Amino acid sequence: MSTWPVLIVGAGKIGRALAAMLADTGDYAVTIADRDAAALANAARPGVATEVVDVADEDALVAALSDKKAVLSAAPFFLTETIARAAKRAGAHYLDLTEDVASTKAVRALAEGAETAFAPQCGLAPGFVSIAGHDLAKRFDTLDTLTMRVGALPRFPTNALKYNLTWSTDGLINEYCEPCEAVVNGKPTLVQPLEGYENFTLDGVTYEAFNTSGGLGSLSETLAGKVQNLRYLTTRYPGHRDIMRMLLQDLGMKDRRDLMREVLETAVPMTRQDVVLIFITASGTKGDLHEQDSAVYRVTAQEFAGDTWSAIQSTTSAGVCTALDLMRAGKIATRGLIKQEDIALDTFLANRFGRIFASGAATPASVVTTAPRAAA
Repeated sequence: MSTWPVLIVGAGKIGRALAAMLADTGDYAVTIADRDAAALANAARPGVATEVVDVADEDALVAALSDKKAVLSAAPFFLTETIARAAKRAGAHYLDLTEDVASTKAVRALAEGAETAFAPQCGLAPGFVSIAGHDLAKRFDTLDTLTMRVGALPRFPTNALKYNLTWSTDGLINEYCEPCEAVVNGKPTLVQPLEGYENFTLDGVTYEAFNTSGGLGSLSETLAGKVQNLRYLTTRYPGHRDIMRMLLQDLGMKDRRDLMREVLETAVPMTRQDVVLIFITASGTKGDLHEQDSAVYRVTAQEFAGDTWSAIQSTTSAGVCTALDLMRAGKIATRGLIKQEDIALDTFLANRFGRIFASGAATPASVVTTAPRAAA
């Protein structure tokens, strides 16, 4: 296969990890585009070109994509539609990491009739969790519940939030504020963020989980009519949800998101000492038994391309790099819309980038929860 020239839009934490991961293979000629020259200077590394581009300017992006096979958006969610339109005009494959529901709908519309591939929501959640959740769902003859819980957590929390910044602050605030897609009693619906609270314990550690927006990706559509209850929850250490709800709802900062971002980025430090925790449970019938299957993945900071990258940088980058790599190899579609759950879990985990998740997987357990049902 020939070397693919690709453009990464965004020189932030994820964009830098993406560039390092792809350039390290030698199979991709990588350019990072951003309007912030200082951010680009920090992102510079051997084998990675940089280009100052006003990434909010669709025409400027089209020009930057003139010789590129694909564009990977690691930009804030509010630039998603602009970048996707530029990709379609330039004839480049498009991949992104967004959790934003509205912008994803715009990407799906652009994918209709496209000669190139549009693969939105390729990161961690949505992204890999959609692939892993769909794999669990397919094991059942009838599916009662599918609950997907994902958290990027500091390994050594010290503040009252029990949290450190690990990825896009705009994305974090957005998922805490926007309505959340779910399936309740067989009907697609919207539920409120920061609600649907639950506690669970894994290996002696207690966590909390609650509704956040965007993590389901397209699973609610894919599993329509097949699942009774489907939810995506963000995982944190206990106490985090109540503080965020007080800030965003009681103090009204959901309507002053720029101020909320400034507060978080000023007061809450980032960390590379994090862990990504994925805990998925599914229940339903297999033959005449009512069973529950679970899948657990834990990924900590990774070493690649000569640097240490946080768990959230590694897992988010691995998701979109795997989709791109499978596209380049002709193992997934190369035109139109690509849903994450269209990718088989085994295919994903066998990929050189997807192996990050395989190394952190615990063996899923199958548990019988009721006696066999009587024959009809």
